[in-house]
Amino acid sequence: MEKNKKITIHHLFWYFLIFSILGLIIETLYCYITAGTWESRKGLIWGPFCPVYGVCGAFLIAVLDKLNFKSNVQLFLGGFVIGSIAEYILSYMLEAIYGIRFWNYAYLSYHLNGRISLLFSFYWGVLSIVLIKFAKPLIDKIVDKMKPKIRNTIEISLFVFLVIDCIFTVWGIQTYQNRVLYHTEYKTYSNNIFLKARENIENNYFTNERISHTFPNLRTKNEKGEEVWIKTLIEE
Repeated sequence: MEKNKKITIHHLFWYFLIFSILGLIIETLYCYITAGTWESRKGLIWGPFCPVYGVCGAFLIAVLDKLNFKSNVQLFLGGFVIGSIAEYILSYMLEAIYGIRFWNYAYLSYHLNGRISLLFSFYWGVLSIVLIKFAKPLIDKIVDKMKPKIRNTIEISLFVFLVIDCIFTVWGIQTYQNRVLYHTEYKTYSNNIFLKARENIENNYFTNERISHTFPNLRTKNEKGEEVWIKTLIEE
């Protein structure tokens, strides 16, 4: 494989953005094909994004491009290993941030702590070939053709939006988790505009229905140490 020119922060941003969206589409279709149901696979509360795929995709491209593998076999093996490591680390990081797990491969054969599995590691290997051979050159061409001023404006706007999206996602999931698991509710503070605004958002926007629909696969452990879906614990 011919050595490509240096990857910039602009390229990495667009890798992340595009693969976050494509990952969501692929995951949603995969869910429908395997389970026969349309289910939200979003990773953020707003927008069509699944950041796990964005982070792993950008990380895979950056590392594989640096290693400059020559054959599809090398790309596959590199993606198999690197993608698995990235997914395993991300699983821990997301659990540390949110306090709950987003996915668990324990239902599959040959998995490691439910965080990665042989099947999905195989997918990372195949995806790596597609990323380096086809996706990266196309994305690079589009990004390089964008006028710097317009590109920078779009990137800054999207970055700010994604940061706010992440903050509200963490806030919403923690509110949902505290309400369902610990029955935590905030009282009305009529004389404090900030606390009242917080209460209104948590009670009227971060509802159990909205969060459980947006993130249906959020998991926690019950008193027996068994992993269960939080949505099954919602009291009627």
